[in-house]
Amino acid sequence: MDLSNKTQENVEYMIEGIKTKLRMASGAAMQSSSFSIEQYEDIQDVYEVVMSKPTLSISEVEAIASELGRLRRK
Repeated sequence: MDLSNKTQENVEYMIEGIKTKLRMASGAAMQSSSFSIEQYEDIQDVYEVVMSKPTLSISEVEAIASELGRLRRK
């Protein structure tokens, strides 16, 4: 997937990847359609951090979930 293009499809791809990596039980609460292309760079930053780590601590998961909550459309 070419993430250099700012598309809603790429936003959805990254959100789904983050949810899978975090094994979020509440994945339904974090629907990719809730995120706007306007936050593309921030979402991509979160995606790259999540994907670069082999494992995440509980506090990292909480921080990422909090950041994604901040980035969601109001």
